[in-house]
Amino acid sequence: MALTSIQLIDYAGMGFLAASGAIAAAERREDAVTFIFFGTFTGVGGGTLRDLLIGAPVFWVAKPDYLVLCILASLAVWIWPMRWTSHKALLWLDAVGLAAYATVGTSKAYGFGLSPPVCVAMGVITACFGGILRDTLAGQPSVLMQRNIYVTAAIAAASVDALGLMAGLGIMGAAVIGGAVGFTLRAGTLLWDWRLPRFKPD
Repeated sequence: MALTSIQLIDYAGMGFLAASGAIAAAERREDAVTFIFFGTFTGVGGGTLRDLLIGAPVFWVAKPDYLVLCILASLAVWIWPMRWTSHKALLWLDAVGLAAYATVGTSKAYGFGLSPPVCVAMGVITACFGGILRDTLAGQPSVLMQRNIYVTAAIAAASVDALGLMAGLGIMGAAVIGGAVGFTLRAGTLLWDWRLPRFKPD
């Protein structure tokens, strides 16, 4: 059966996030099994939590090809010469996965008839939780504790996606626009160090 456009976005987001997890393992000079472990947890973590919260069948249990994709993406990083890849690659892969997965999570929640605020929350969880797991496994500072724009990009992508769905744009149209907004914000952080204002107590 041919894949739909939103399924392609889903697989792409999964693959990029899994690759970012495997790169975190590469930076620690881990073995191939650890690459797969890091990549799989990063790839499926957010979607698993989302499905448990909305009462949906956990997606990778129903369709094991997601696990296969995570394994393949992780092994691709394993055989890729790391001298060709910098830490920036992890950040850019994560940015693509973040934007894509925020819209996928939002669309899935919307399809379950949940309210727009809950749909946005599910989009953010889908996009961010895998990265949180990755950083925890790698012993790195969590993306949540950094001042650069990360969760905000996921919120923006999910919010625009939800608005597009409500306006009748269709799943693909809403996902493309929402994903573009989220990726732009994240790219601005990576290229120009965009940050939100820090709290300044009196």
